[in-house]
Amino acid sequence: MITLTIDNKKVEVEEGATILQAAEKLGIKIPTLCHHKSLMPYGACRVCLVEIVGSRGSWIEASCVYPAQEGMVVKTDTERVLKTRRMMFELLLARSPDAPRIKGMAKEYGVEDTRFTKKNDDCILCGLCVRVCEERMGVGAVSFVNRGSERKIAVPYDKHSPICIACGACDVVCPTNAVDLSEVTLNKPRPIKSDYDMGLAKRASIYIPFPQAIPKIAVIDRDRCMHYLKGVCGSCENFCQAGAINYEQEDELCDVDVGAVVLSPGFEQFDPNLKKELGYDRYPNVLSSLQFERLLSASGPYLGEILRPSDEKHPKKVAWIQCVGSREVDCNYCSSVCCMYATKEAIIAKEHQGDLDCTIFFIDMRAFGKGFDAYYERAKQLGVRYIRCRPSSVKEVAATRDLKITYQQDDGGIATEEFSMVVLSTGLRPPSTVRELADKFGIELNEHGFAQTQGFAPVETTKAGVYVCGPFAGPKDIPETVMEASAGAGKAMALLKEERGTLISHKEYPPEKDVSGQEPRIGVFICHCGRNIGGYADVPSIVEYAKTLPNVVYAEDNLYTCSTDTQEQITRLINEKDLNRVIVASCSPRTHEPLFRNTCREAGLNEYLFEMANIRDQCTWVHMNDPKGATHKARDLVRMAVAKARLLEPLCKGTLKVNNDALVIGGGLAGMTAALNLADQGFKVSLVEKERELGGNFRHIHSLLGGEDPQQQLAAIVERVNSHENIDVYLGAQVSFVDGSVGNFNSTIRQDGKETQVGHGAAIIAAGAREYEPTEYLYGQDSRVITQRRLDEWIAEDKDEVKNAKSVVMIQCVGSREDERPYCSRVCCSQAIKNSIALKEANPQTDVYVLYRDVRAYGFLEEHYRRARELGVRFIRFEKDNKPEIAAGEARLEITCFD
Repeated sequence: MITLTIDNKKVEVEEGATILQAAEKLGIKIPTLCHHKSLMPYGACRVCLVEIVGSRGSWIEASCVYPAQEGMVVKTDTERVLKTRRMMFELLLARSPDAPRIKGMAKEYGVEDTRFTKKNDDCILCGLCVRVCEERMGVGAVSFVNRGSERKIAVPYDKHSPICIACGACDVVCPTNAVDLSEVTLNKPRPIKSDYDMGLAKRASIYIPFPQAIPKIAVIDRDRCMHYLKGVCGSCENFCQAGAINYEQEDELCDVDVGAVVLSPGFEQFDPNLKKELGYDRYPNVLSSLQFERLLSASGPYLGEILRPSDEKHPKKVAWIQCVGSREVDCNYCSSVCCMYATKEAIIAKEHQGDLDCTIFFIDMRAFGKGFDAYYERAKQLGVRYIRCRPSSVKEVAATRDLKITYQQDDGGIATEEFSMVVLSTGLRPPSTVRELADKFGIELNEHGFAQTQGFAPVETTKAGVYVCGPFAGPKDIPETVMEASAGAGKAMALLKEERGTLISHKEYPPEKDVSGQEPRIGVFICHCGRNIGGYADVPSIVEYAKTLPNVVYAEDNLYTCSTDTQEQITRLINEKDLNRVIVASCSPRTHEPLFRNTCREAGLNEYLFEMANIRDQCTWVHMNDPKGATHKARDLVRMAVAKARLLEPLCKGTLKVNNDALVIGGGLAGMTAALNLADQGFKVSLVEKERELGGNFRHIHSLLGGEDPQQQLAAIVERVNSHENIDVYLGAQVSFVDGSVGNFNSTIRQDGKETQVGHGAAIIAAGAREYEPTEYLYGQDSRVITQRRLDEWIAEDKDEVKNAKSVVMIQCVGSREDERPYCSRVCCSQAIKNSIALKEANPQTDVYVLYRDVRAYGFLEEHYRRARELGVRFIRFEKDNKPEIAAGEARLEITCFD
């Protein structure tokens, strides 16, 4: 080791180190434009000059090439050094007056302009590009040519280099952005597209997969890294101070012993490039739905701002085209989610840009989920335009890069309209690796490549102990995915009930600090949440305001306070700043408060010394159009949180014995299924049904689209329930009174005049629903007007009324999607399709008409909808304000409908 003195500070470095490296170890900043950690020192820019003091005087040297020596004394801030650096910056500005990096460094030394004649040559002959090409990439495509004032960097003979691989290393290291690869090679550089941003942004070959990755660790892309591709470069190894780069690291295989498997590989987006006529990948302003999601995201390529990729300007009109990759002959299913995510994207886009014109081209609006129809109606009220047509092509207007769509209007006329952007609502496909996955676990797939499941066991595969959930079993939205995840976990728990709790390991926390009697020392952490908060409120000013509040000893802002690295930072600061109260001002406590409480506990602080201020849901989301007001309100919320935090005291968690029994109210299919799952897990269940027999509405269902016999299935389920040792069934009974609290309830069940007390820790309400009894369309006045449920029973009973019917008309949305019941009942379309197919199969001569507003044959119901049409069922659409009319005649019913 060598010891030297720099600016009166002693430092020890290894033999062979340069003065620049020694200064960096001391944290002394020396400017340089030609130095690169992964390249040999060069000393070309001369701005890293320092003064070396010796026994015979002092002299100037370039610190990046001059070796450190024992006992050496170095000065980096003398007037002589500063004057020389200023002169070098003037010379560099004369050569490259517009280079941002040189201008910025020169300004730090008080040099705003140069006295010398400007040459307007961006290249400063630092040699970085030559050296990185030769030393690291092993190519040597560029080099120095000529001498004196004619000296420059060029390719041999000033012709395109045939050996340049267009890796872009020279462009990366150039301090003045002087590299133009088109002058070096005919090969075109291909930027690495970010998978996370769906190709809308670039990324490096070493990158963090996404902002909130867990763990938040950089990875090397082996398919793009030059070290793995060519055995060259390796620069990152020089830069990594932690020494974490290990090029020899390989994937590890781990053996895990399990008793059950839940497969949830998700889905893949349909490749919109397969629809060449829609312009994807040919026109820059045609995006996929996932790309538009990234545009809307606060962490997206434009930080939540909606900009056109072609020119990064705000679009004026955006069109969505539905069913791209769904409802096709070769993809005969509905992806279930596209209608609603397009509606969501349009609403959020209008929130981001109030004057944006949003148009959705669709076939049927399949808003079948809970609250979906209300959301659809809200979109229309906000100005989202819906056009019932599927455009066949998209054309680009070359001059503006706008996109032209020609479509058919409701009146049959043809219209052409231009849009700034077009979003293709792409459907869901099984993952490309699904066949390999299925073979590994020995499960079967359906004709579309999704996991094969049974209608009455939607999470069970064809192999015992292997379950599925989410879109791997078929296209579905987030709520259904979450429900299936719970169902899959429940099935696994039932299978492994004997082993439950045997592998639990308890997390160890550090000893809790005693803060009793201490003055509050509050730390405040304010989150930008991307643009969710930072895009509307002035976060830095909120931080400065928080610092002025009583007992606040530390305050800072973070991009994502919930990220792993910020959690670690909070833990460290609690100890460094001796904080005994912590406040996080960010999003909803409902989702994130447990996370931050755990962070406090990991730092040795009682978790109840934490307080949270919701400045997203309750502030910036509400006041997005009033940034000043949002900032003011956020300050108020933080002040309130500080006032409360000053009064917080440590609390201790207690334990409460929980009753493991359960109560299920409702003995229909849902109630019985829930009771069986709990009972199979080993829990005692009380099943209460108000009717005298189990089955609920399912007793009236006699056929299903999948071909199963519902009554046979019902009988089997009822038998399992009645014979299960863990289920007590109460028929003709009702719950008359409930007392207690979570984990310990007491309910009174009244049955045949007797009351029974039942203790339970949880309750499941499966009270079901009842069929709407129409007051319209002559129902109850004419016996020929019946409901779909009654028709299903007549078909099962082979009634003469069905066999002799020459024509049958079905009217949809009766009692649904009205002001009194503004929701879709979800089952009506599939009922109509099922019954219409049954009628046509029984008698192909029967005319069957279905009058509808939207055919909501979501998921695999689409194939049955197609089959109904192939059998000759005629579907006729009507509008809500122009409903069908029925008139009763002696021989027949007359129905009038405007198509």
